[in-house]
Amino acid sequence: MPRLQDVTDLLHAWYPPHTAESWDAVGLVWGNPEHDVRKVMLAVDVTAEVAAEAADWGADLLVVHHPLFLKGVHGFAATTPKGRTLATLVEAGCALLTAHTNADHAVGGVSESLATALGLADQAPIVPGEGQRVDKLTVYVPLDAAAVVRAALAEAGAGAIGDYDFASFSSRGQGRFRPLEGADPTIGTVGEIAEVDETRIEVVLPRDRRRAVVAALRAAHPYEEPAYDVVEVAPGIDTRAAVTGSGRIGTITPMTLEEFAGVVATALPTTHHGVRVAGDPQRRVRRVAVCGGAGDFLLDEVLRTDADVYVTSDLRHHPTAEFVEKGGPALVDVAHWAAEWTWLPVLSARLGTELGDSVQTRVSELVTDPWTMRL
Repeated sequence: MPRLQDVTDLLHAWYPPHTAESWDAVGLVWGNPEHDVRKVMLAVDVTAEVAAEAADWGADLLVVHHPLFLKGVHGFAATTPKGRTLATLVEAGCALLTAHTNADHAVGGVSESLATALGLADQAPIVPGEGQRVDKLTVYVPLDAAAVVRAALAEAGAGAIGDYDFASFSSRGQGRFRPLEGADPTIGTVGEIAEVDETRIEVVLPRDRRRAVVAALRAAHPYEEPAYDVVEVAPGIDTRAAVTGSGRIGTITPMTLEEFAGVVATALPTTHHGVRVAGDPQRRVRRVAVCGGAGDFLLDEVLRTDADVYVTSDLRHHPTAEFVEKGGPALVDVAHWAAEWTWLPVLSARLGTELGDSVQTRVSELVTDPWTMRL
């Protein structure tokens, strides 16, 4: 039987806390890491009703998407709503763990689960995760130093493509420059134009390795002032190269926007919010972008894609109106809770596969969307 620490480690491996946004509060909120875990309940929100459900079921761990305490607190007395909620869990011996923005971008996370629930094939992130964002570096090196510079770039993390490393492209040419007063040139003389046979080396690199790769380049290059440039590479279509990141985009069998809205309404749990649509009902839809939760931060990114429609939540009046004016994809706005609930069955199945019969899981079906009436 796993301990709470074992389950926590498993969830943190799937949804690493360090990938959460800086303002977020994720991880183990309460619980003894040494206690055994037999029952795990899953929910989007940790409300008083959800906490009572977990306690009544005898859950040893409640895993939620939205943090109970997003801001720092000095205590959680049962005289406050959040304090009473946590007190219910403490009295029942039920630990609490949050996976929020770290679960949004991950493989098997919230946006991927929403995309899968809507039937999207060939999924890729709308914005690749930092580790999948790619730069291309070009540098000009004297012929006799090219091998040393290539090796230094590779050792710093450049030139890795799929199952290959030390990948680069080289072409020969002639460099020209004139050292000015105060220069200490490796080749050439101050005040005179020098012509040097050089190699142009091109490599790709993860964007989060840019600083380290440039530092390695400067250290290995024989010139006092090496000539190089770094450009950001647009995401490609090879989904194997970028599996984490914000939102998802994929393909469905072509249908009208009106038909697709019906698919969305059927695929998501019913709420009073319903499904709102901005766009021509007869518009043809094939490419679909989605973001679980509040997704207006991706509107500009979606405009740069080939999406026919964008499905997300919490769209505000002015950003929506401006988006429509720009002639971009249609918009489908769904309940925040409903979109993110699609992750819970996926997580339940994943825990079952990993932990087997040693742990029971339960997905809460309590609707914690705050809207309770629509006239």
